[in-house]
Amino acid sequence: MSTLNVDKVDPSTGTDLELGTSGDTINIPSGVTIANAGTATGFGGISWQSVVTGSTMTAVAGNGYWIDTTSNACTITLPASASNGDEIMFADYARNWGTNGIVIDSNGLNYQGDDDTFDVEYGTDGTALHIVYSGSTNGWIPTLDKTVTDVPIKKNTEGIFGYGYNGSNVSMTNLVSNTGVVAEDVTGVGTARRYLTACGYGYDKGIFGYGKTDTYVSMTNLVSNTGVVATDVTGVGTDRQGLAACEYGGDKGIFGYGTTGSNVSMTNLVSNGGVVATDVTGVGTDRYGPAACGYGDDKGIFGYGTTGSKVSMTNLVSNGGVVATDVTGVGTARSTLAACEYGGDKGIFGYGDTGSAVSMTNLVSNGGVVTSDVTGVGTARYYPAACIYGEDKGIFGYGKTPTYVSMTNLVSNGGVVATDVTGVGTDRGYQGACSFN
Repeated sequence: MSTLNVDKVDPSTGTDLELGTSGDTINIPSGVTIANAGTATGFGGISWQSVVTGSTMTAVAGNGYWIDTTSNACTITLPASASNGDEIMFADYARNWGTNGIVIDSNGLNYQGDDDTFDVEYGTDGTALHIVYSGSTNGWIPTLDKTVTDVPIKKNTEGIFGYGYNGSNVSMTNLVSNTGVVAEDVTGVGTARRYLTACGYGYDKGIFGYGKTDTYVSMTNLVSNTGVVATDVTGVGTDRQGLAACEYGGDKGIFGYGTTGSNVSMTNLVSNGGVVATDVTGVGTDRYGPAACGYGDDKGIFGYGTTGSKVSMTNLVSNGGVVATDVTGVGTARSTLAACEYGGDKGIFGYGDTGSAVSMTNLVSNGGVVTSDVTGVGTARYYPAACIYGEDKGIFGYGKTPTYVSMTNLVSNGGVVATDVTGVGTDRGYQGACSFN
């Protein structure tokens, strides 16, 4: 423990008195006067208040404020008078100051030496701000003005294959462990169907969507963070099949493309609560049978498909869910393939149909650039599905060779595809897959 020396004098001896270590009892002789005793700060800590969501507020010295600007900016009025050493803290509660910032009104006092005619604005996500009053000359001075890095999000560790077709529609699912082991069939919840797709949402959950029963549907089934599939939810948006889906923005998803009988490029965003939004007219060429995956931590990519002819074009998805125009793809044009992330921030397209089944793959960099063909390992097939497992690895599973199979191929965190593993569960194709945690 530290010892703090203070200027106090024993009047009987003229010697300095010394304040002991924390926890000591200090006996002050009768008649001693402690002069020029300043106000100690930082020992009792800031008193943090309830979250502020309004557009205006008045701050009080000694308090800390969580400022949530999700819905609006906030103007903060500082105290009209202050004493040397007064302190106040503000923190970006929802990491939204980059969109809706804060404005500080110094209320007649100086702020970093400037009078209150100057605008004081903070507009960076994740900012923590600590201000201390230094006296009338410089007024309030920030002693901390720092952008706090967002907590790294743990990638999903487990996966699920679901639904599909083996001569008839099924709703069974097969869980994938965090080591890439596929479990036995679980009788699925929800309407049996094929030609559907799936993606993650909310950091740790998933969603199956759309497909075909005897008719095209837009129903969805949510997947909990323990891999439990929920009952049907009547979907929003146009009924269709043969589409693809991926995550974007770290915690949201997007369904895109497909066919309603005619190829479309429409998309439907999925919120971080698993709610599917209405149709957005898509950018890019209408097509059927593409695949999609994430890349770069918070963005996505749709690739390949058929317009009537096989294509290798891709469309990037921003971290705000905006789909970009066509980019002429690298690699062999094909459709009915699968894709997933690997390595934490990269992706891989694999397998598909060029007119015959293939096992080639194309890696996607963390900048969304698709590489040339790599001759695939494993049995050539089309209409498999793929997802993440173990945070940074992937797995392709099931499909049609043209017979239905349940084999899987693991993808290392370096993007290397392993040889066939005889799958567990019912042979089938035309299913979806996503990961959860």
